[in-house]
Amino acid sequence: MKRTRLPARPPCRRGPAALSAFLRPAAFARLPFTLLAAAGALLAGNVSAQQPAAPVTAAVIRFLEQEARGLPGRVAVSVTPLDARNQLPPCMSLVPFLPAGTRAWGQISVGVRCDSPVEWTAYLQARVSVLGEYLVTAQPLRAGQIIGPADLVRRDGDLATLPDNTLTDVAQASGQYTRFAIAQGSPLRADMLRIPPAVRQGQTVQVVTVGSGFRVSSEGVALNNGAPGDPVRVRLGGGQVVTGAARAGGVVEVTP
Repeated sequence: MKRTRLPARPPCRRGPAALSAFLRPAAFARLPFTLLAAAGALLAGNVSAQQPAAPVTAAVIRFLEQEARGLPGRVAVSVTPLDARNQLPPCMSLVPFLPAGTRAWGQISVGVRCDSPVEWTAYLQARVSVLGEYLVTAQPLRAGQIIGPADLVRRDGDLATLPDNTLTDVAQASGQYTRFAIAQGSPLRADMLRIPPAVRQGQTVQVVTVGSGFRVSSEGVALNNGAPGDPVRVRLGGGQVVTGAARAGGVVEVTP
């Protein structure tokens, strides 16, 4: 029988030559895009990961809600997500913090520090809204007017958008008088008001001198106005002038 000799099988090529043949343009054309991308990353030796924005945002929200506990109103926190362009490495330990001199109130910048495995610090913009009631004037008020409950109304709003000394309770204002004229509908602030004098200039007052083991009372005439605790000069019956602290009920207390 005549034997047919098969052609010799080409030798198996290994190593760089085989990889070079596999990566010819014709071979690339037959590969899915995702495999091509992975192959390119492996060949480049530069596969990198990036910190997701969601865990950073969540950590900041939890931190600000904790910091805002006890504020006079309903707290709402919003945070601008971490900018993807930062390209920060993944973090296993996120530590939010407030820069020195900052409190959880209004529009603020919040820091986030990564302690592991790579150290980095980023800053996010946030807003802490405090929704509650505050006082506004129900009608125009003249300078020196004593304020009563009928002069005020309550409004709902974001307290973080108002000055820090905006009043929220009628008891904080009743019985005080205005330093100057105030327009209707104005948010009422503590610096707009003055406590009425406990002692008025020209008023006959009781002067009480208090010392160790003794208490002496006399009468005199106040030479100036004084809110409770303010210094008041008093002329006594013999013409002597003494200085003491104004107290409620037309009393001036003198401490030798």
